[in-house]
Amino acid sequence: MSYPYQINSFDDYKTAWAKSIEDPEGFWGEIAGHFLWRKKWDKVLDWNFKEPRIRWFAGGKLNITENCLDRHLEKLGSEPAIIWEPNNPEEHHRILTYKQLYFKVNQFANVLHNNGVKKGDRVCIYMGMIPELAIAVLACARVGAIHSVIFGGFSAQSIADRLQDAKAEFIITCDGAFRGAKDIPLKNVIDDALIACPFVKRTIVFTRTRTPVSMIKGRDVWWEDEIHKVETLGNPDFPAVEMDAEDTLFILYTSGSTGKPKGVVHTCGGYMVFTNYTFVNTFQYQPEEVHFCTADIGWITGHSYILYGPLGAGGTSLMFEGIPTWPDAGRFWDIVDKYRVNILYTAPTAIRSLMGFGLGPLQGKDLSSLRILGTVGEPINEEAWHWYDEHVGKRRCPIVDTWWQTETGGIMISNMAGITPSKATYATLPMPGVEPLLVDENGKEIEGDNVSGNLCIRSPWPGIIRTTYGDHERCRTNYFSAYPELYFTGDGALRDENGFYRITGRVDDVLNVSGHRIGTAEVENAINMHAGVVESAVVGYPHEIKGQGIYAYVIYSGTHGDEALIRQDITHTVSRIIGPIAKPDKIQFVTGLPKTRSGKIMRRILRKIAEGDTEHLGDISTLLDPDVVEQINRGRLSH
Repeated sequence: MSYPYQINSFDDYKTAWAKSIEDPEGFWGEIAGHFLWRKKWDKVLDWNFKEPRIRWFAGGKLNITENCLDRHLEKLGSEPAIIWEPNNPEEHHRILTYKQLYFKVNQFANVLHNNGVKKGDRVCIYMGMIPELAIAVLACARVGAIHSVIFGGFSAQSIADRLQDAKAEFIITCDGAFRGAKDIPLKNVIDDALIACPFVKRTIVFTRTRTPVSMIKGRDVWWEDEIHKVETLGNPDFPAVEMDAEDTLFILYTSGSTGKPKGVVHTCGGYMVFTNYTFVNTFQYQPEEVHFCTADIGWITGHSYILYGPLGAGGTSLMFEGIPTWPDAGRFWDIVDKYRVNILYTAPTAIRSLMGFGLGPLQGKDLSSLRILGTVGEPINEEAWHWYDEHVGKRRCPIVDTWWQTETGGIMISNMAGITPSKATYATLPMPGVEPLLVDENGKEIEGDNVSGNLCIRSPWPGIIRTTYGDHERCRTNYFSAYPELYFTGDGALRDENGFYRITGRVDDVLNVSGHRIGTAEVENAINMHAGVVESAVVGYPHEIKGQGIYAYVIYSGTHGDEALIRQDITHTVSRIIGPIAKPDKIQFVTGLPKTRSGKIMRRILRKIAEGDTEHLGDISTLLDPDVVEQINRGRLSH
């Protein structure tokens, strides 16, 4: 057994889960004892879901980077911590050992300190998938600053919204980023965002693409120049700042059912323990294995299972700058072959996309090093599960189908590789510490087998969201008010005769597109910014690659010229305001929307039409104008 808290059998799992529910303080207190604390906590858990108030290991003092770096130096100092594969396969890859990563994190922590960053400051990080992104994140944590990583595909407006919400006075970015055949001008996007954010004091810019950029005197500095200043002082170590377990580690913005993204807050102690525990157990990680999580660090998956989970466990984490289809659709398989990858953790969207290229890209690639496969971000469909199992895992690699959220911090429901049973398309059983239940619309618990309902969690786990930044009431309303005394996930699920859970998708006004959550209200707000748009309604529909596509119904008052051109204009508007990730796949022009007499848009009806399920529209006689439904149905865009 590699880790003292690693589960080794199905019986072990049952024992651990039962103990974690009956005695959560004893269970998690014992696991937390295996980490490096400067001072032990006063109480393992203090909580109620009404306020909500959740505190894990409060009074405990630590710094998460001492657990991810310092404590590994003696035994693992020369072992690889991060392997970096660049976008261009002809560019040289980089390997950072634990000693080298420790050195670079300390070096950049000094840079942050020299530029005025201190404990509690918010630092926005907007970079491509390069090792310096990991270094920046860990350096923030080392100085006690709160990092807020923004995915490199978001627009200037989206960045400005997040900067204003977090009141982030410091930014770390690159001149540009490489992604497939594209060069993304990150610094230019930041410059556009900063027009609305005059409170930003400092922007630190790393050179990656050598794209010409504008550097503003007094605000913008080059990463390399700042590193040189630290080198002239002899590269002193930076003592990790002491944090309380409940101090904020990071803010990560996620879409909700309103137009404004919300800043999910995770704290130092509980998040550290939960990501490490779930990483080691879900993937049955063994020392020296290469773990390849294909996510971007701009999403929670990258935070938890590229950085904090693997590094906390002293593992080797592979970071990839590019995309799975460039320069060809064999890129993932080349990487697995090149680095002898043992664990591959990717999204169903990527699997479905690669399936479309056939088996040719897999030919001649040695995938024999693979031991575990995993999926994340959305429910996986049966066809993709079997393709992944047969052609990538060669029917010898367990597939962990992991369900979790930005708000949960780490994996909540998943089989443990080779330890607990798996079932195609099912996340299966909850992790220790997680007690799921299904409720009906009135909050009544649905007992028994072969039932479906809304998925809730009964009590807190260490990685649970603590608040939404600057707006605790929004946190309470979004997650704890729908069903009293329960955390509501926003997802529907079914439970089979074995107690296995299958996630069936969102039950609120949030879409899951390529594994990324996008609020319908956020997209509608962006569409409505277009000059000719009167009103819009957005729903999801089944998409063979993305899982869910975005279908927009738009009332347009402008002069109806070329509809294709107007669609392009609207799409461009959404890209400018949110980012390309939120572009509608289909835009149908309509004369009206189905509304109740009180003015509420009946998205349920629009969803059925988008899906082509016009036999089950339900009673439309109570609508303000029932005739509009038939008009919309006649104009439906086929898939």
